[in-house]
Amino acid sequence: MTALIQLHDRFFAWVQGKTHIILPTLARLIFAGVLFRYFWNSALTKLNGLFSPSLNAYAQIFPKAMEASGYDPSALSGLQTLIVLLGTYAEFVLPVLIVLGLFTRLAAAGMIVFVIVQSLTDVIGHGAGAGAWFDGDAVSLILDQRAFWVFALIVLVIRGAGPFSLDAVLGRNKA
Repeated sequence: MTALIQLHDRFFAWVQGKTHIILPTLARLIFAGVLFRYFWNSALTKLNGLFSPSLNAYAQIFPKAMEASGYDPSALSGLQTLIVLLGTYAEFVLPVLIVLGLFTRLAAAGMIVFVIVQSLTDVIGHGAGAGAWFDGDAVSLILDQRAFWVFALIVLVIRGAGPFSLDAVLGRNKA
């Protein structure tokens, strides 16, 4: 039994010593596998051109304002158009930075803000159910799933991109 306990202790001590590699690498890999295409596909629906948001972009980001304007984007303010463009660009740029591991902490922090704004827009603007934690239903799209998204992003904010990243190549991955 002592040998089994020692094996256990040695193995998990080794794993603990490798968390600076394992955690950020897995967080970026899981982000790439689960969320990268989700955000890119969403962003692609929001552009008619580089500086021309689609009607869908306005409807997704400002649903109540679009409904009030009769779905006429020209009735919205310049600030709203700027927000739509910046949100759309963020949906393209931030996931790429995270997957490449470039400016990862900043990109992950930006994605956390993006996910919070996205979630508030879904609940307040689109009337989606937020769900609830500790309710026994683990499939709520807002509170349950997005908590895991944000958790993976928090790992990247805290730990950086890890050794297999452009941040590491550029010497930017110091804690």
